[in-house]
Amino acid sequence: MSNKEGYVFWRLAYSFISDHGYRIIQLFENQKELWLEKVENKQAPIIRMLLHDLDWSNAMQRDIEFTASNGEKIRGQIGRNQLNVINIYISHLPPFDEYEYRLAAPFVHPEGNKTSVSTYLFANGEHDTGFQQISSRLGAEVHFPINDDYAEQEVDSLKKAALEHAVKKVNTDRAILLNSRPIFTYVFIAIQLVVFLWLEFHGGSTNSSTLIKYGAMVNQLIYMGEWWRFITPVFLHSGFLHLAMNTLFLYFLGTTVEKIFGNFRFLFIYLFAGVTGCIASFIFSSLSVGASGAIYGCFGALLYFGAVYPKLFSRTMGMNLIVVLGINLVFSFSVRGIDGAAHLGGLAGGFLAAGIVHFPKKSKFWLQILFLIGSAAIVCGSLFYGFNNTAQKENSMIMMAQEYITQNKYDQAYSMLKDSEKNSTNLSEKTYFLLSFVEIKKGLLSDAKTHLQKAIRLDPNFDEAYYNLALINYELKDFKQAKVNAEKAAELKPKQKAYTDLVREINQLP
Repeated sequence: MSNKEGYVFWRLAYSFISDHGYRIIQLFENQKELWLEKVENKQAPIIRMLLHDLDWSNAMQRDIEFTASNGEKIRGQIGRNQLNVINIYISHLPPFDEYEYRLAAPFVHPEGNKTSVSTYLFANGEHDTGFQQISSRLGAEVHFPINDDYAEQEVDSLKKAALEHAVKKVNTDRAILLNSRPIFTYVFIAIQLVVFLWLEFHGGSTNSSTLIKYGAMVNQLIYMGEWWRFITPVFLHSGFLHLAMNTLFLYFLGTTVEKIFGNFRFLFIYLFAGVTGCIASFIFSSLSVGASGAIYGCFGALLYFGAVYPKLFSRTMGMNLIVVLGINLVFSFSVRGIDGAAHLGGLAGGFLAAGIVHFPKKSKFWLQILFLIGSAAIVCGSLFYGFNNTAQKENSMIMMAQEYITQNKYDQAYSMLKDSEKNSTNLSEKTYFLLSFVEIKKGLLSDAKTHLQKAIRLDPNFDEAYYNLALINYELKDFKQAKVNAEKAAELKPKQKAYTDLVREINQLP
């Protein structure tokens, strides 16, 4: 075999690697058989090249069958449903006997019919047909001039260039994917575990009062100036399952993000996403804990990585990451008790934070400034909306007042509700009813009566308000009005035994 065939072999390999994005997956020791894969395109065929003189067509057939068998193994390893192999022979001469019929149609591996081999022959100085066939098969031009002869040094130089280009691609990818060893991921995992144990020994991690005491995201307390609750919830978890799931996701996603972006960039991404997750929760809910927002920020950072390096993203994590993210988002909005708003806020925050810090040693000044300005605008706009959302403010206040009532802290609940009455307009019947309940507990029956009447004016079908008003009337010896209100409560909800019992008791009075 002349140097010409060696040149064609390595020039084809160089073209596939440098021009068409293929990567070496197998290179046999004799360096005359090469397997290539285009990882970012799961539909692209695998290429197998063999530099060998083919004497007889039956030897060619055996090799085609070997190629199909090896391709079937590769198909199983990379998890494809179907695998197409382009099998290229570079030979000085074609086989001596009839061989064309062996190339006419793809050979299909008999076990499962999932791997097919299309064979092309470069031999006897006729290369144009092979170039045309492969170009058509790949949907991209594959062609280069070929001389009659080459020095051995030229072939060795070309082989070296092809292999160096392949190695350079691998090293370039490794430099992007492995910028640092994870440190802060393990620090955050340790903090989560320590804080969880602390909660368990100081009231229980599933106890809302304990969670609020140690930093849960509570809108009303943020309105009152406890701004640190935009970050402390990231380190709190409600129950072992919540902790275990978030720790598992943090381990896999956090280490990946920290390796790509570096330690301090990861620290910023994680904490910024945690804050944006809490801000989203602040806008759309009232009580929240957990690292989920920050963990979704890791998803967001990896999506940014995919936007900047789409090919590398595709061949390393690509569809797998998107599928996992999609499944988790479905759960976020279909399972009761999961704060989907925090997840979306963290996802967006992670993407924005990754844009602000970009990648190590790859500064994009104006892009980073644009992301910084956009992030600041979104965060400020979200906070402005959250602090001026009167309906959300009232709901948060009611939730916090109910929490105080649960803890028998009636003075704190009363103070909060009275401040809301003083400083707010257009309060709902729920606030007046809750205020009246606290006033009843404090013995302020006259005030409670006034607030129940306001609640009834806002909602004439508020059966509990009628019932409590009847009890106050009864306590104040106004039995006539007590009967009217008790009968109204029983009329609105006739199956409520307490209502009918009160009506019966009043009717039995002399």
